[in-house]
Amino acid sequence: MKFSQKRPVRIVMIGAGGTGGHIAPHIYRMLHTLDRPCRFLIIDGDIVEEKNLVRQNFIAADLGRNKAQVLAERYSAAFGMACDYIPEYMEDEGRLTQLVAPRLIRGGIGFTHGQMYVDSFHDLVILIGCVDNNKSRQLCHRVFQKVTPLVYIDAGNGEHTGQVVCGVRAGKRTIFPPVAGLYPDILEDEDKYPSELSCEEMAVSSPQSVVANLNAATAVVGYVYNIVVRGELHTRSVHFSTTNLNVRPDLVPIRRRKNAA
Repeated sequence: MKFSQKRPVRIVMIGAGGTGGHIAPHIYRMLHTLDRPCRFLIIDGDIVEEKNLVRQNFIAADLGRNKAQVLAERYSAAFGMACDYIPEYMEDEGRLTQLVAPRLIRGGIGFTHGQMYVDSFHDLVILIGCVDNNKSRQLCHRVFQKVTPLVYIDAGNGEHTGQVVCGVRAGKRTIFPPVAGLYPDILEDEDKYPSELSCEEMAVSSPQSVVANLNAATAVVGYVYNIVVRGELHTRSVHFSTTNLNVRPDLVPIRRRKNAA
């Protein structure tokens, strides 16, 4: 599948913890090298705790601060980019829809057959989900179903295994299915948003390892690189295991590679 290498890029990432924290510096570095307007928005309502220092991309000086703010301020300053973050949990469908809705951008004036026209196009929007609950994935899925064009990359992992799925909508239809399209049980899960969890529930989490988080982050960054730098994507999903160092991609059949977004 082909992507424009000229459109402005806007990336919205939900979650700045185990996976999102390792994604952030590489996305900032990548966007910094592009010769076109780029924005990177990080969203998370969580704060840095001592337990996060084991496998997340934070240091002792960050304790007590909002995770999204820490990452945005640190890396936007390092690469001279705008500092965009929302220090809240994303749980509002309307608000997320507005954040990822493509924006019409007017380009230069041209002439064809003697008639003047104004060139216009939409920016390239990528939604990255680094969440640890299916209710947030359900929210992203609903937004994905009604916003076009849109790229939605979801990262999920346990202690030693995980997957990254890239959904793509273009021309008011789904080209690549999103994570809930491959795993429909996500839509049936009666989960809770982070803000709905009690202190006891928040203290209990599925075990994860820093290596699994790094594998998921690497796959997400690889997706973004292929989309915004190479302008071409051949992989719909990636499954990995850190115990046997295995990474298995789900490649797009050649006959479907003619689609463009």
